[in-house]
Order: sequence, then C-alpha cells, then structure tokens
Amino acid sequence: MNILVSHCFLGEPCRYDGASRLDRQIIELHRAGHTLIPVCPEVLGGLDVPRSPAELQPDGRVVTQDGQDVTSAYRSGAERAVSIAQEHGCTVAILKARSPSCGCGEIYDGTFTHTLTSGWGIAARLLEEAGLEVMDEEHLQSWLYNP
Repeated sequence: MNILVSHCFLGEPCRYDGASRLDRQIIELHRAGHTLIPVCPEVLGGLDVPRSPAELQPDGRVVTQDGQDVTSAYRSGAERAVSIAQEHGCTVAILKARSPSCGCGEIYDGTFTHTLTSGWGIAARLLEEAGLEVMDEEHLQSWLYNP
C-alpha cells in the first residue's frame, strides 16, 4: 500500500521551527512493506524553513503569528499534496496532528494561545475530499489494529 505521510515524520526538518518529528510507528509501516510517500504541504506551497508559526483562522485564512496572510501558499501546497497522492495511488494519509495544514479533526484556534478547537487543516481536508483515509499520528495505532 502507498501511504502519504508528513515528511517531518521521516526526520526531514521541515516543520515551521526547522525541526522534524521522527516517528517510529511510521518507519515501522515502511518495514512492514508499505511504500511511504513523503510530503510537506507548507514547503510544497513555497514556504521557507524555518518560518513564523501559522494558524488557521475561523474565516478560513491561514495567518502567521506576525500577521502575514499565507493562505495561498497553504492552498497551493495542499493541492500539490493531493496531486502527489493521486499520482502514487495513495489511499491513506498520515499527517501531523494539529497543524493548520495537516491537522485531522483538531487544530489550533487561530489565537496563538495553544487553544485547540475542532477542525481540519487545509491539506487534510483536501486529501479527505479526494477520497483518502486521513488521520494523524495520534490515531495511527488504532488504525493499525482496525484498518
């Protein structure tokens, strides 16, 4: 199975703060024979690493902590992530929790106070609309036992 994954899970320092989130569960998927297709929608959208933290606003815009509207970069990167998933025949996407791009069901509320709210990141929503099963790393374990 080809699985789209957030590139930061594979040790790529592409997060907003220049860090990565190497995830052993994701690496185990590769060892089990799955093909991992890494993407970082923010980087695909042309954003730099590191970059100012950004949050999805209630009106649908993505704004950085210093007030810059980066919605078009997030949308562009999300669209490219969908294209990559389709090109590789991915049916599942495992994305970074709470991200304004990749969050699946829960994201930060746009106030930069670490307050969580229900919602989907831009890439996660587009991938789900494209027919992929989308989850974050925090729900991967339950999926592994109930695919």
